[in-house]
Amino acid sequence: MSYIKNGAIDQASMGSTRLPGKVLRHILGKPMMWYLVECLKKSQFINEIIIATTAEEADNSIIALAQRCKVKSFSGSEEDVLDRFFQASKRNKLKVIVRICSDCPLLTTEVIDKVIKYYLDHKEDLDYVSNFLKPSYPLGLGVEVFSTETLERCWAEAKEPYQREHVTAYIYEHPNLFRLGNVRYNRDLSHLRLTVDTKEDLRFVREVYLRLYKDGRHFSMGDILNLFKKEPKLLKINSHIKQKGLRD
Repeated sequence: MSYIKNGAIDQASMGSTRLPGKVLRHILGKPMMWYLVECLKKSQFINEIIIATTAEEADNSIIALAQRCKVKSFSGSEEDVLDRFFQASKRNKLKVIVRICSDCPLLTTEVIDKVIKYYLDHKEDLDYVSNFLKPSYPLGLGVEVFSTETLERCWAEAKEPYQREHVTAYIYEHPNLFRLGNVRYNRDLSHLRLTVDTKEDLRFVREVYLRLYKDGRHFSMGDILNLFKKEPKLLKINSHIKQKGLRD
């Protein structure tokens, strides 16, 4: 266990162009965000969880859910998500930041901890680590880990609107300024879509949970992949959805 204050910041808001309110849509009777918080609580490295939302009235329901989940929340800018992250990390005096998104309810603790451990093992040589710089993990299992110092430099230097919206874009777009690390899976599964951005995605995730989430036990990435072997037709539910780009 690391004694550095490692904090997971989960960005969440009710605003979504394709599926409004998606982070509170129910899966097996509980909000989608609830499952991700429970997953983060099982991490062996994370000792703080902050839900970073906005000051918009619609997002009061997200703050209320954070309270029910017994985790912290922070309200910041709706459009400048980078500033929201930086201010949340500063207020909570984090040293290492784990960035995840609430629209990824199939993210597993094992994947989160693998990326965190890689960062902690190499933090003297790396400023930033993720598992999607060279994609191999399914879309929706993305994790980023970086220091507060790295985030502060990004916050100070990033100027483009899309860089402010997507938080870490400035970092991985400037490998000449930041030392980057990538965690790869043992084969390329980047064609699999496990995120939630549309009604089809939500239906797909609900079908996965219906089959794998038993008695409150969180499933593993291996469980998900084994399910796809048994029921490959599940993948057709949302395989036609095109992911939005950073500048869309």
